[in-house]
Amino acid sequence: MPLTETLIRKTRPLTKPLKLSDGGGLHLLVNVNGGRWWRFRYRIGGKEKMLSLGVYPDVPLKLARQRRDDARRLVSQGVDPSMERRAQKASRHQGASFEAVAREWHCQKSARWSAGYASSLSKWFEKDVFPLIGQLPVEEVTAQQLLALLRAVEARAAVSTAHRIGQLCGQVFRYAIATGRAKSDPSRDLRGALRPVRVSHRAAITEPERVGGLLRAIDTYPGQFVTRCALQLACLLFVRPGELRKAEWKEFDFLRSQWRIPAWRMKMRTQHTVPLSRQALQVLMALRPLTGDGRYVFPSIRSRLRPMSESTLNAALRRLDYEKEDMTSHGFRAMASTLLHEQGWSSDVIERQLAHIERNKIKAAYNHAGYLGERNRMMQEWADYLDWLRRAQKNAAPYTGSALQAMSPQAG
Repeated sequence: MPLTETLIRKTRPLTKPLKLSDGGGLHLLVNVNGGRWWRFRYRIGGKEKMLSLGVYPDVPLKLARQRRDDARRLVSQGVDPSMERRAQKASRHQGASFEAVAREWHCQKSARWSAGYASSLSKWFEKDVFPLIGQLPVEEVTAQQLLALLRAVEARAAVSTAHRIGQLCGQVFRYAIATGRAKSDPSRDLRGALRPVRVSHRAAITEPERVGGLLRAIDTYPGQFVTRCALQLACLLFVRPGELRKAEWKEFDFLRSQWRIPAWRMKMRTQHTVPLSRQALQVLMALRPLTGDGRYVFPSIRSRLRPMSESTLNAALRRLDYEKEDMTSHGFRAMASTLLHEQGWSSDVIERQLAHIERNKIKAAYNHAGYLGERNRMMQEWADYLDWLRRAQKNAAPYTGSALQAMSPQAG
């Protein structure tokens, strides 16, 4: 018997879904939570399919029947109404295909990247992503479709690349959400679906051009000021993340421009002296009015009695669009070590500044005192070099800082 508005309004939800048939393949599905959905059941190509026609009462009975009749006419002409709807939606979203949104996202972000890195990302998308989902409306890409393309990458023994592409696609989906062209990020549903990446080292940015981009990003970090200062000092001082976030104001000797980290907080249980460059002192002086009346230089947001959470700096890097495969809070140490070695500084001086243990106890005692003057010079030169990288433009001439030329232990 055909439905009436009165019958629909009087029908109450049951303990299981209820179907109210109207004929011609149309029925109203009454869910247990009270939701009422119009459905049209049809057969095409020998297969039975279902088409959603809207939600009651937004779509009243008269309009639902009209939509059913339109769909039946398409079926009679051999046209699948589901496919027709998808084609119409795609035409309405011209410029909102996954490829269009991805290219727009790439254009927005590439100003901070080196030409090589930007090119690598473009090649990944063009080779592995666009051929499979590029022409789909970004809001219609499913987790299953994304997983299929990632498994195709994984199948050629490129597990790390598959994970990286998944993360990049996630950034595109989140950009689409932010710009009003999608409502969800299907990459979030794929956690654990790919084989894990076996990482033997912590990720770090070591290319000078990309380091400059990282420094500029940190300087404009939109979150907490304390977190921004912590990131800036992580670059300048390259201590271990735990040593940085647990730093206490009483450990700093501003007259001598030194930070003395007590032995009990060091990994190797030996007191460590960190020379403070002019730039590091400036960061600390900017931070002091905010947290200087407490114990910790970087207190927790929730309680000044506790230090900053161990996840804060990594979360801040993620907020700056640096994924864990690109950069971690521990990666500032590898970044400094790599670039300082490239600049010609002695490995012994660098390793001592990194607080790596010296197995020979006599040599270790000598290094602690003997290298301090050289470490003072190195840390200031390092800070000056970071300033240069921060200002440097693409294709800039190599760095020729006077300290590296005149003071490096391996110079001349």
